[in-house]
Amino acid sequence: MATPEATAVAASRSPALVLRALTPSGRARVPAAWALYDFANTIFSFAVVSFAIGLWLTDAARFGEREGNFYLSVAVAISVGLNAIVSPILGALSDRGGRRLPFLLFFTALCVVPTALIGASPPIAGLVLFTIANFAYQAALIYYDATLRTVSRPETRGRLSGIGVAIGYCGTVFVALLLLVLDVPPQDRFLVAAVLFAVFAIPIFAFVKETGTAARVTAADVVGSWSQLRTAIRHAREVPGLGRFLVGRFFYSDAVNTIIAVMSVVTVRAKGLSQQQTLLVLLLLTVVAIVASFGWGRLVDRWGPKRTLMAVLASWGVGLVVGALSLGVPGPVGMAAFLAAGALLGSGLGGVQVADRVLMIRLSPPERLGELFGLYGLVGKGSQVIGSALYGLTILLLLDALGVGAYQVAVLSLLVTMAIGAWLIRPVSDRWAGSGDLPAPEPPERLAPAAAPLQPR
Repeated sequence: MATPEATAVAASRSPALVLRALTPSGRARVPAAWALYDFANTIFSFAVVSFAIGLWLTDAARFGEREGNFYLSVAVAISVGLNAIVSPILGALSDRGGRRLPFLLFFTALCVVPTALIGASPPIAGLVLFTIANFAYQAALIYYDATLRTVSRPETRGRLSGIGVAIGYCGTVFVALLLLVLDVPPQDRFLVAAVLFAVFAIPIFAFVKETGTAARVTAADVVGSWSQLRTAIRHAREVPGLGRFLVGRFFYSDAVNTIIAVMSVVTVRAKGLSQQQTLLVLLLLTVVAIVASFGWGRLVDRWGPKRTLMAVLASWGVGLVVGALSLGVPGPVGMAAFLAAGALLGSGLGGVQVADRVLMIRLSPPERLGELFGLYGLVGKGSQVIGSALYGLTILLLLDALGVGAYQVAVLSLLVTMAIGAWLIRPVSDRWAGSGDLPAPEPPERLAPAAAPLQPR
């Protein structure tokens, strides 16, 4: 028979109890449902953005390698660019009623439906459908990231963010294994991803509850919200370190978002692996990212988000250099270097997602969280417009002359923006006095009353 002590230890390790301790609601299903949305949208990010669409467009039966890379970059730039323009407005509108889930539901549906139709469409139509789906996917992230504050406590935010990222990578593993085992044809990968995204997104809408009221949005509200961008910038500049962090994020997100969009194309077209081999390699590297996400989450709670983010960016710098050089090295040595670079980039990708959204929450006043998360989304997406355009133009202009060297130049160009971003955020403090995400300082201890003076007898 188990002793009471053993029972208590076992209970303390129960996943349900661990999850209950992470959330103000005290219900394990709330953080679990929140993290499961990371599982759902990462299926789209991996199966469609990172794997299927680039190979679908660069296939010889459609646009071919040279033009396909360029059209991929154009689609990403347009979808993300439009999203960057409206991000502050979308965030500000959600702040009016304090609810983000209705917006999250709308944009999730707007991503799922076009994705399901891509595979059966002609190349141009498929390109347009992907542009719409990617726009909606990026918009949904604004509201998903902002709900982290609803489902977590300040002292556990990094841990839950890390759990969400790790669960998200489990979505990558799940869909990658499914595509491998079932050997899903290229044109059917989009439908599979859309159905899975829809199914696993359901719990967040069923179990996460918000305390605000749904604000009614009118056409006048939308028009008036355009002025919110200038206001959001002014509010960001009033917060110590926030403006500098957002500018830095503009630069380091360039590399992160561009690599996500082109990793399968680089692996197949530049490194020469088959699509099945590419899927297996990406799957193995995702396992590394899952383990690393838990580690980065713990470092966020121990070191703070800024220091952790700096460590992540340093690892990315090494990964970009090794990865670019490995493309020109044949044989086992080149493949080993390529896999090592992929492990560094995969680990760092999880680390960026864990650390920088916690840093954003740490720096943002609670009453302006949605507005400032819209600005946060704008700078990341704005950088992706530039990064995708530069990548696509580099391949378009240099592929015929340099071959694989064009991919090396494109990858190494990302190192420059990564370094600029790291330099910009280095002086930022994640413990500014006005943060709503830090516990209030405890009042000084009361001094013991002085002893009464001795009275003469």
